[in-house]
Amino acid sequence: MTAATPRSGRLHGILVIDKPAGWTSHDVVAKVRRLLGERHIGHAGTLDPAATGVLPLAVGDATKVLEYLSDASKSYLAEITFGVETDSYDADGTVTRVAPVDGLKSTEVESALSASLGEIDQIPPMHSALKVGGRRLYELARAGQEIERAPRRITVYGARLIDWHCPVATVLVDCSKGTYVRAIARDLGAATGAGAHLSNLVRLRTGPFTLDDAWTLAELSDIDLEAEWPTIAIHSDEVMRERPSLILTDPASQVWSHGGSLTASDGAEEAVRVYDALGNWLGVGRFDSERGAWRPVKVVKAVAA
Repeated sequence: MTAATPRSGRLHGILVIDKPAGWTSHDVVAKVRRLLGERHIGHAGTLDPAATGVLPLAVGDATKVLEYLSDASKSYLAEITFGVETDSYDADGTVTRVAPVDGLKSTEVESALSASLGEIDQIPPMHSALKVGGRRLYELARAGQEIERAPRRITVYGARLIDWHCPVATVLVDCSKGTYVRAIARDLGAATGAGAHLSNLVRLRTGPFTLDDAWTLAELSDIDLEAEWPTIAIHSDEVMRERPSLILTDPASQVWSHGGSLTASDGAEEAVRVYDALGNWLGVGRFDSERGAWRPVKVVKAVAA
């Protein structure tokens, strides 16, 4: 499914970027704003500067469904180096410990990975953008402070060792939002006793979007983006493709487009995609059981799906 350019001339849709190393997620957003001449752009799921891979950008009306993409699961290809610990748990940090790893076996790494599966409480790194007492943790870390951090409940759906050349393990990780892969590296190092840090990270997937959907910034710089927009961007409703849909008649579509609710006897409890009879996407709705009506949650101008 491709994105559509409405009659207003503004661009709407999901643009998946293959983020280069050394760029912050904010840097990428700023670059694409300049390339597109669009200010209304947001991103889903911050990537550390050293990391590369899938960074979905929401353009125009697509920002209205960004929250659903931010909640999506993610997949990573992680390179974890054992025997070296850093204060940030990745290669950008200062080395805090070095240990011998000559005797470390792949079976020990696999055992530690198995123990990390499922719902776990993960302590966020000090070098992270989380706020505590109104200040970013990385700001406190740069000032030489380390404070107690409350663990966060995350889910690791899968963690598989796909290559082992001591002391480097290559691991495929599928996880929930809010997961710090470098904290997984830290915990694997602790579990094996050798210490470890995340030496490289590639995000392979965010929700339904993969590296196969991604464009590099260099590629975008060589394209007439406005002319090619329908072929390079993905329709905004793709963010919610696993959710049910609601099809409205023309009169009901008019009510919906003006923010009105629609009386109904029952409906899905979850957020649904809403379309008119011609297949134009109208936004997101939810059934209000107390009122017995479908209620608009996000309303967009009719855009062909």
